[in-house]
Amino acid sequence: MTRALLLALSLCLAPLWALAQNATLIADTISFGGEDVVIAEGNVEILYGDQRIQADRIVFDQAADELRIEGPLTIIDETSGAVLTGQDAVLTQDMRRGIIRGARFLLADRLQIAAAELNRVDGRYNQLYKAVASSCNVCSETSTPLWRIRAKRIAHDQETRQLYFDNAWFEVAGVPVVYFPRLRMPDPTLRRATGFLIPELRNSTTLGVGLKFPYFIAINDQSDLRLRPYISSRTRTLEARYRREFSFGSLIVEGAVSSDNLTDDPLRTYLFAEGRFRLPRDFALNVDLRLVSDPSYLIAYGYSDVDRLPSKIELTRTRRDEHISLSVEKLRSLRDVEIPIEDTLATLLGRATYERRYFPAMVGGEARLTFDLEGHQRAASGIDPALSAACTAAGLDLVDDCLSRDVLRAGVEANWRKGWTFGPGIQGAVEGQVAADYYWISQDNQFDDLLGHVTPTAAAEFRWPLARTTAGGAREVLEPVIQIAWTDTLGANVPNEDSQLVEFDEGNLLALSRFPGSDVYERGWRATMGLNWNRLGANNNSYSATIGRVFRLDDLGQFSTASGLDGAVSDWLVAGQVKVQRLTLTNRSLFDDSFGFSKSETQLAYHGESVSAGASYIWVQNDPDEGRTGDTSELKFNADYRFARNWTANLNGRYDGNTNQATEAGFGLGYANECVNIDFSVSRRFTTSTNLTASTEFGLDVSLSGFGQGGSGQARACHHKQG
Repeated sequence: MTRALLLALSLCLAPLWALAQNATLIADTISFGGEDVVIAEGNVEILYGDQRIQADRIVFDQAADELRIEGPLTIIDETSGAVLTGQDAVLTQDMRRGIIRGARFLLADRLQIAAAELNRVDGRYNQLYKAVASSCNVCSETSTPLWRIRAKRIAHDQETRQLYFDNAWFEVAGVPVVYFPRLRMPDPTLRRATGFLIPELRNSTTLGVGLKFPYFIAINDQSDLRLRPYISSRTRTLEARYRREFSFGSLIVEGAVSSDNLTDDPLRTYLFAEGRFRLPRDFALNVDLRLVSDPSYLIAYGYSDVDRLPSKIELTRTRRDEHISLSVEKLRSLRDVEIPIEDTLATLLGRATYERRYFPAMVGGEARLTFDLEGHQRAASGIDPALSAACTAAGLDLVDDCLSRDVLRAGVEANWRKGWTFGPGIQGAVEGQVAADYYWISQDNQFDDLLGHVTPTAAAEFRWPLARTTAGGAREVLEPVIQIAWTDTLGANVPNEDSQLVEFDEGNLLALSRFPGSDVYERGWRATMGLNWNRLGANNNSYSATIGRVFRLDDLGQFSTASGLDGAVSDWLVAGQVKVQRLTLTNRSLFDDSFGFSKSETQLAYHGESVSAGASYIWVQNDPDEGRTGDTSELKFNADYRFARNWTANLNGRYDGNTNQATEAGFGLGYANECVNIDFSVSRRFTTSTNLTASTEFGLDVSLSGFGQGGSGQARACHHKQG
């Protein structure tokens, strides 16, 4: 009550004092040292705009335009969260200019700067002299931070949110490491700023020891550019990444230019671009560009390990009852076996699709009508002797596989399906479909220039879901299902370009055709039987399984051995998933009656608080029809382990079961606390190619927290001895 009365009295006696009109003053005692001097003592607190001052004693001298503060004092900026402490200060009454001795400056509760003196200039700059900056926790006055920057002067620009260091030493554990005559860094509140980023150390058996020096350019609020020169004993490289956000989408372009001694090419380059745009009337435009100067460049520099580069532009619109798609795609192969014969591969593809869904009132059910225009082109205009020799060397059949054929297909497909429920919950459905495809073929003497076929299909499906709830609260559903279907193709045989690789899984168990494209349809009478089981426990543990098989009236020899669909009776399809707490196990296998597997794939994943791990194994039977002369067997794994509060480790690898050797392996070690992030990595690629040998790469990335809005790890704990 006394403090409030003193405050009211002070404001009434000084109605003309500018500070009193804009500030709130609270103190234990307030006295007057003259007409223009007010003295506040004892737990003094001033609220002035968005700033709060706390001190033991404050003297207001209006004539001298001075605010003399005796500490310890604290100044808090409520807007930015900055906290300034000191021994004493002399400031102007608007606090835009002045000096604070024994200052400590805390920015965004992350970066702290200690200085012998702080000069406040024009309400914008804080100049700290004989200063030390760090974001590391210091547990005692005698402790040394993990890192710090000592500087003759540190200037903080509150408007641009930048920190400027003069005559600065970067120290690690108190040991000077690097000297900077001038250094500029963003303060912790700045999300993006132009300037150098932390250098990255790389050591590769292919490229030698080198450094990357990233430089970030904030062009505006919507776009930025990162330039990253890479200098090593074997290469001079400039990497670049441009990003732009639009109100209707985004664009990312990245690439590099290299001059090295690995090839005879004077310059090696790559360019990747990705655009995602939202257009009027619900259209979306997706643009993907993938260009590279030579096949080994991407993997040698660690930019990408893909072996085919698709460049594609696609325009789509998807609504509730309509889908429109237009696309053009250009493929480039980086595979050793395909490069000599690339002109015989379909590398230019185009497609236009319009699909409409209807609900006919007269017959009920759901109907779909699809129009499709698709074409592809090969670069070869004919098979000359050189190309024929390349095909022979690659093991291709000169008649069926070494091609210069170009194809254009126009198709229309009408589909109708109606379902109902009858009896004791049995669900039935009938489905009919007619597809008509017309082909224009050039540069292939095995086929006429103009071909066409019509494919009618009819199917009936029955399923009986049986559900129960157990005494423990688990929910189980058992569902037997059977489908009977018939398909025939009327017309000419056409080249099979889009249905050469067939998958048989739980997703297409009841499909009308298990071929992925339109060149070939699954024909004849067939019955598909399956059984689905799902269980959801009260503790959210879940289990699911699917088993199915296809029975044909006649074996028409349409499928390869490895597909699991060959013969009058297909392989057994068995798929299942188990989710128990943090563990997920998934398997899908194809095998015959004697348990001879044609394909099996298993995935295992665990997500714990300190450990995350995953592994997958795939085995596929050899099948020349699918381009595999030997079995495929591959094991992949990865694991992340947080073994201490601030330490993490990761391990990954890939193993080829056919050659009984590893193809890739990697290890990483990371340390992150409140002030630094350190990542060490080592990776080994064991495979070789025509222009590339096996290589090992080491990497070291260090980033300092407290500059910019980058993330930080868990703070280290201070341990105090009990006295």
